[in-house]
Amino acid sequence: QVQLVESGGGLVQAGGSLRLSCVGSGGTFWRYALAWFRQAPGKEREVVGTIAVIGGSTYYSDSVKGRFTISRDNAKNTVYLQMNSLKPEDTAVYYCASTTTSGGSVDQMRYNYWGQGTQVTVSS
Repeated sequence: QVQLVESGGGLVQAGGSLRLSCVGSGGTFWRYALAWFRQAPGKEREVVGTIAVIGGSTYYSDSVKGRFTISRDNAKNTVYLQMNSLKPEDTAVYYCASTTTSGGSVDQMRYNYWGQGTQVTVSS
């Protein structure tokens, strides 16, 4: 069974940067497409971005495109989310998730394993 553990969240001022990490264990990490989701208070969980198994192709939601970057290091069983030019509306709990859908998906139902989440708070 795959386990995912996020880290790197915290409090940052608007315009600042954070890098989230998600380390996987218990499975063959490189076989999974990965994604970052987030959930703000009172809102539904939404996709931030995804990264495929092969070739590392990525997808970003319109709200983060150009500011956030997803990358993966299969040798370290880790996926990253580099967040730049942060805005107060980026405040949320951020989750990483894995799926056997090789290209990744924006559909949360396709993700089999989830981390516990890490809080990101952006002050204005």
